[in-house]
Amino acid sequence: MKREPKGPVAARWRQRKFQLLGLYPIPPDLLPGSLSRSRTRCGKPSCHCADGEGHEAWTLTFMSGGKRRVERIPKPWVDQVRQQVEAGRNFQEVVREVLTANAELLILARKQESPHRR
Repeated sequence: MKREPKGPVAARWRQRKFQLLGLYPIPPDLLPGSLSRSRTRCGKPSCHCADGEGHEAWTLTFMSGGKRRVERIPKPWVDQVRQQVEAGRNFQEVVREVLTANAELLILARKQESPHRR
């Protein structure tokens, strides 16, 4: 599509699109998926986990090559990985908004095209 739609609605969509694109260059360390904490018991009767909440374990769950991956995350890495996952989630939301703006602009351009050119 070479023709840009006109009018205030199109201008708002374009403004939002370029505002978002300017705010979010693609950072190199974004992570997909989710970070979660679980508690497990090791099975040793003398371990504190036998009567308590269990051993804390952190995992990153994400899709890769069409398959679900679950990877353990060391405790010292949790805060950094959490930030990277949140940044990845925010970036994906912005990309969805930009794609929606593009679709709305396409529809506006089509509607504004003269009837004899359809």
